[in-house]
Amino acid sequence: MVRGDWGQARFSVEVADDDAERAQGLMFRESMPSSAGMLFVYKRPQTMRFWMRNTLIPLDMLFVDSRGVIQHIHENAVPLDETMIYGGKNLLSVLEINGGLARRMGIKTGSELRHPAFAAHNPAWPC
Repeated sequence: MVRGDWGQARFSVEVADDDAERAQGLMFRESMPSSAGMLFVYKRPQTMRFWMRNTLIPLDMLFVDSRGVIQHIHENAVPLDETMIYGGKNLLSVLEINGGLARRMGIKTGSELRHPAFAAHNPAWPC
């Protein structure tokens, strides 16, 4: 779930929390329901860079710190583009949702995610 001064949104997410799942990501998928997404979770905060190799749908990438707070949003990542997308430093997670959805819903930096992945890091919005 994501919340902010704009309201709340619930996404049904697939969690990619190991190297193989993160490497595969959303590659080769031709569509994704608007209420779905993929949450990439890492063991520790780090600098994040993503690309769209073999990804066929435009995506919004929400780069999230260890507390579950969105620090950066890259909107409408271009399908198949191999240009590195820099998300920032000290990030624990990335939530990928359909391109343009963050803007349409009003999701912005400072919005908070609630998910068990943030439970061990003094989450901004506990489960």
